[in-house]
Amino acid sequence: MIAYHDPDRQPAPQELTAMADFRRVTDTFTTSPQIDVADVARAKADGVVLIIDNRPDEEDPAAPQSADIARAAAEAGIRFVHIPVVGGPTPEQVAAMRAAIDEAGGGKVLAYCRSGTRSINTWSLGQPEVGREKLVELGAAAGYDLSNVLPR
Repeated sequence: MIAYHDPDRQPAPQELTAMADFRRVTDTFTTSPQIDVADVARAKADGVVLIIDNRPDEEDPAAPQSADIARAAAEAGIRFVHIPVVGGPTPEQVAAMRAAIDEAGGGKVLAYCRSGTRSINTWSLGQPEVGREKLVELGAAAGYDLSNVLPR
């Protein structure tokens, strides 16, 4: 079972050390802090068809690198895309993430970085048709503040 962010629930001790905090933003988009190879199987069980890594390699040499997650994703039959973001996402990174998600054909997507913030920021900037207020609401429900990221 995947642990989705629920601000009213305290995680069990094993969740604090053994599982990434998958935060469902929409029915097809989930973001997470850094995942581990074992989390790929959990993502697969939840129907994820695409994993997007927004973390630059070597940002934390102790964390699994993109090649580690890419290998696990390939073994699980999940597409993997590495779009490293440093600071705020560029328009090219936003477009690349939007294109990757579009290619998933409406399938479930899991995007991650160190905290999940760069992933949800990059995703939200590529969703102008959703509307700023709805995106801020979706972000808040997942534990992220998008109010300063999205243009008014």
